[in-house]
Amino acid sequence: MNLNRHQLLCVGGGLGAATLLAGCGGGPGAGSDGGGPDGPPRKGGTLRVGALGRASAITRDPHGTQGNESDYLIIALVYDTLTAPGRKDNTVGRLATSWQASEDLRTWRFRLAEGATFHDGTPVTAEDAVWSLRRLRNTPAGAARLPGIPAHRITAEGKDTVVLVSDRPNAELPLLTRLTTFVLKKDTPERELAQAPGTGPFKLDRYRGGNARLVRNNHWHGGEVHLDAIEVTMFESPQAMANAMLAGQIDLASNAGAVAARTAAGRQDIQVLRRPNDMAMPIVMRAADGPFADPKVREAVKLVVDREAMVKQVLSGYGTVANDILGTGDPDYAKAVPQRHRDLARARQLLGEARFDLSRTYELITTEDIAGLAESATLFAAQAREAGLKIKVTTQESGTFYARTWLKGDLYTNYWGTNDSVVFFASKTMTTGAGQNEAGWSDPRFDAACAKVLGTADAARRRSALRALQQIEHDRSGYLLWGMADGIDLAARKVRNLPQLPGYGRVQLEHVWLAR
Repeated sequence: MNLNRHQLLCVGGGLGAATLLAGCGGGPGAGSDGGGPDGPPRKGGTLRVGALGRASAITRDPHGTQGNESDYLIIALVYDTLTAPGRKDNTVGRLATSWQASEDLRTWRFRLAEGATFHDGTPVTAEDAVWSLRRLRNTPAGAARLPGIPAHRITAEGKDTVVLVSDRPNAELPLLTRLTTFVLKKDTPERELAQAPGTGPFKLDRYRGGNARLVRNNHWHGGEVHLDAIEVTMFESPQAMANAMLAGQIDLASNAGAVAARTAAGRQDIQVLRRPNDMAMPIVMRAADGPFADPKVREAVKLVVDREAMVKQVLSGYGTVANDILGTGDPDYAKAVPQRHRDLARARQLLGEARFDLSRTYELITTEDIAGLAESATLFAAQAREAGLKIKVTTQESGTFYARTWLKGDLYTNYWGTNDSVVFFASKTMTTGAGQNEAGWSDPRFDAACAKVLGTADAARRRSALRALQQIEHDRSGYLLWGMADGIDLAARKVRNLPQLPGYGRVQLEHVWLAR
């Protein structure tokens, strides 16, 4: 989610003051809702959307691991999170319209939208939100999604206020509630999750095998929804989805990839939407133990990659070179950290100093979940051979990958579709004991730097602390982030007001409308 600025609270609001949606501006991630050349938005019509997914990875649980983009799109339109990314502000209200921090940045109060109801007409209460957040917190990934907030410290205050108490100061807590804090009715039985009413702009009409039809929620608390319906079709490959788009079978191909963009570039009937800094596709090296535990080995591997060639060949130029620091869309991203370039001589020297066994062949696990991911692994393996490092690429299907490799493997690829916060990644994936610490990395200096950022309200001091944190990440973490892929959607010419933000912002389709 590459947004416009980081902020702890609304400009001028100050810590401890409420951050109101109207005061913060920016709204959720769609573009301007004005008329444009075709006049004001037109109500009605069905938007046919293609999204990537695999039958083996389907999930209907809003708090589960959504490996399929198709699942996440459906869930994000049916259910609301507390907050969302915005056009002007990094975090804006969704189901919560304001939030307030205590002076020590540990206690946050979120006030729910007035008049918000579930799709069955039942009013949304703080108890519903508390039950949902506690359920999320108790899922395998919940500790990472709400770090430092035990379930018993999520409570209700009256009918409309949810209180979250962190065990440490956390100036970024509203940002962390943007992704998967989907609210369901209290005490929804597990067997009914697939059909549980949401609060979002669309209601589930039917679902079958990853495909769904959603209809407009005329009583959505967030404002007017233009489309009558959205039909989501799951495609198991970017090529199949692109072919459907070119044949006119769908109106929007979500996250279609660079190859599809290049193919559609000359078509007058198709829009190619490009969002920089959309997708991170890092190579993860296990730092806790195994062959990549030595920091010298990890540095050597980072020096092996030809970043420019990766962007050119894997992304067809639809991307930018990165520097092994996650969160490149953050306004406080440390551009002052020197860019790491390919240096095979230095890589060989470091491998020698670490006594790295070059006689072995090391397995790099990848998936085909998104366009270019498997190709990035193959090209990296070819580049590594030039330094004497033998890599065998193994492709796993999504279910197997998340069960056997993710968080456990010695060397694997992964991807992240949110990218506007350095400290989001730091606290979620790199601090000691973080629930999604993908590399198993533990560094006391990094932990201290992250805690300092989270506990700092002053903007200048926070930026300084962030620079120190990013330098440590660049030097020693288990992430090789060689580049950032542009987010690319293909859309029919009649589709108007598509979201301009990546990540979660990209799936907020409530303000889309269809021209005649």
